[in-house]
Amino acid sequence: MIMIAGIAFLYDKPWVYDLWEVWNGYPRQPLLPSQYWYYILEMSFYWSLIFSLGSDVKRKDFLAHVIHHLAAISLMSFSWCANYIRSGTLVMIVHDVADIWLESAKMFSYAGWAQTSNTLFFIFSAIFFVSRLVIFPFWILHCTLILPLHYLEPFFSYIFLNLQLMILQVLHLYWGYYIVKMLKRCIFMKNLQDVRSDDEEEEEESEDQDKEEEEAPKGEERDCLKNGLGANTHLVPNGR
Repeated sequence: MIMIAGIAFLYDKPWVYDLWEVWNGYPRQPLLPSQYWYYILEMSFYWSLIFSLGSDVKRKDFLAHVIHHLAAISLMSFSWCANYIRSGTLVMIVHDVADIWLESAKMFSYAGWAQTSNTLFFIFSAIFFVSRLVIFPFWILHCTLILPLHYLEPFFSYIFLNLQLMILQVLHLYWGYYIVKMLKRCIFMKNLQDVRSDDEEEEEESEDQDKEEEEAPKGEERDCLKNGLGANTHLVPNGR
């Protein structure tokens, strides 16, 4: 929904097609109704993600999610106050275009439609790499780092904005690594599984095995005493 709203709000805006327009007339740029509602939707969405963190499954990238959500809220709030609205809308739409495909892939995975889920994940991966590892660093960061220097001298808000955008780019590289691992598993092992859960599952399996090994001798001793079996009798725990 947010992606569709973003496209509807931005398709006719000149700064989407000409990045110089992002800074033309800054800081005296009027706030358009479409920009206002786009920011309201995005802020509401990311605040809902913050509130849902307590009930989310804790995976290896949980801290990265917390940092991302806080950085996103901080960026939107700061860009709103500093009137970086035009550059802010570009950052938001670049992030929104990939998310819908990931969420769709998850829904079909939960429904058991593996082939459809895999196809959607491949589409998400392609859009993710293009939007966040190509367009974001080479267009958006160029727009916020280089272009404003033709209009303004470097100042606090310029530095603060770009530091936060750099944090987002580091997170993009971090998640890109996991996406590559999942694509490798899907292509070569025919098994699309969230690799962020691997370590947790391995730790849980190791703990279960340790518990079974501790309980096995006790069970063997009880069975031997009860049934009068010899000491060489081996009891196989359930699930092994």
